[in-house]
Formats: sequence, structure tokens, C-alpha cells
Amino acid sequence: MFAAVAEAEGFSRAARRLSLSKAAVSTAVQRLETRLGVRLFQRTTRKLHLTAAGASALPHIQRALLAARDALQAASEMQTSPRGVLRVNAPMSFGLLHLTPALGAFARAFPEIEVDLVLDDRVLDLVEGGFDLALRIGALADSNLVVKRVGTSRNVIVAHPDYLSQVGTPEQPADLAEHAALLYSLSQSGPRWTLSRGSHSETVRLKPRLTANSSLALHQALLQGLGLARVPLFVVGTDLKQGRLVRVLPEWQLPDQGIFTLQTTREHVPVRTRAFQEFLSERFREPAYWENGLGPECSLNPPR
Repeated sequence: MFAAVAEAEGFSRAARRLSLSKAAVSTAVQRLETRLGVRLFQRTTRKLHLTAAGASALPHIQRALLAARDALQAASEMQTSPRGVLRVNAPMSFGLLHLTPALGAFARAFPEIEVDLVLDDRVLDLVEGGFDLALRIGALADSNLVVKRVGTSRNVIVAHPDYLSQVGTPEQPADLAEHAALLYSLSQSGPRWTLSRGSHSETVRLKPRLTANSSLALHQALLQGLGLARVPLFVVGTDLKQGRLVRVLPEWQLPDQGIFTLQTTREHVPVRTRAFQEFLSERFREPAYWENGLGPECSLNPPR
């Protein structure tokens, strides 16, 4: 009840969510405060605020509730087919280009699973968001989350042929500094790109012409010839194969990034979560279809 009140920011809304009376919820929270010897909420006539003690306790209680829910669901689903709501978080560009097109095949394979998909390039908290599974691309922060690699994302530098015909094609990494760069604002490296060839590597600082928090926005800018960009191959694989874009400095390599699934625990994992994770592992196993310039509808790696 305490968690419900904190999340709803009020006793009345929490009571409606729990199908209880406001008095019952208020009394239960007061009993909890008495037992703990601390106030969990600051109450005014207009608003309800968590105290420092309440704010400290809330994340632990949310994790406990999530674990309890998963345990009950795992027990009930042990001998049943995958079913229920599967809440998934994934990056926006990859989600739109490759995850969403795969949901039809997943739905046909598991018709009793309802997918609740949240696309966001920000790193959302799995516990606070109530996510069963998250998809992440790139370096992962240290955490207690359960991580499984399901694929690889390779980065390339690309540009429109018209742009290169107007300003020239870079012949070495240092030449990139003279070009208009289209930058992904959430990249940890910012305007610095590191390229390698064999054991030799070079880092170049770019001049931004456009900065955006979406690879899809950079993709549109590339097609308009606004500059060159470092983008995942899963965004531009088809464009490269069909000649709409061309690679720049193809003999130089950029760091690859892993594609990972994340879960809060490896115990009491719902059947539906395991089913989705296995589905992704099959769908994106290497070599991924986008490496050959194919779209998701022509996947060389359909789920078995």
C-alpha cells in the first residue's frame, strides 16, 4: 500500500488502484509508520510528499514487490504455455527498424503473450519501469542485472554520394575534421571518433553540422546530403547495398557494440520472458541480416 501511495502521489488514487477504501489505505500506512518509528510522507492539504525515509525505502520495496510478482507468475506458469503481459524496453532506432517488425512473427509463435513495448534511447531503470526485459546496445554500466549478448552492432562512417562529389572524399582519418559531421548526441565519445587499422588507431575531433538524439534523424540528414555520420550498420545497411549512401574510409574500423538483453534476476524468470529472449537470440544471431544489406522482412536468421 505504501508503494501504491508513493507511485500514485495520493491516498485516493492509490485506493482506487488497489480497489480499497481510502481509509483502509491511510490506516495501513499509518500503522507502517508507527512500526518503523518514522514518517514516510509529508502530508499537506494539497499535496503528498515522500520524506527522506520514505524515498530511501521506496526502491527497495518496489524491487521486493517485483520479485514477489515474478515468483508468483513463475510458479503459475511453470507447467503452462507462455502467456500474460511482457513489458519490454528498447532503444528507439533499433526498436523501430528491427524489433517492431519482428513482433508479428513473435505473436504468431506465442499468441497468448501481450507485448508492452517502450522505446526510448535513454537508459531506463528496469525496476522503476516494471520491465521484464530490456534491450541495450553498447557499453553497459556495472550493475546487478542479468546480461545476455544476443548480437553485434557494427558502426560505419557513411555519406551521400552527392555530398562527397561536392566536398571530396576523405582519404585518411585526419581529413574527417574538415567535413560537416552529423553527430549522435547520446554517444559517450561526443564529437571525437576513434578509428583503427590493424594495430594503429587515430582519434579525430569533428565539426558538428547537426546533432540529434536519434539515429533515424541522422539517417534522414544523410539522405539529404548534409554531411557524413558514424551510424550503426543496422540503420544504413540497405542504403549501402542499394547505393543511396556510400561508406567513407572503409579500410578503417570503428569499435563494434554488443546487443544485449537485461533482466533483473535469473531466478523465477517468467516463461514469456525466456521465450522472448530466445526469440531475439535467434532473430539477431550473427551474421545479422543487416550486415548483408537486407531488411527484417528478408531475414537470413528467422526464428526456428
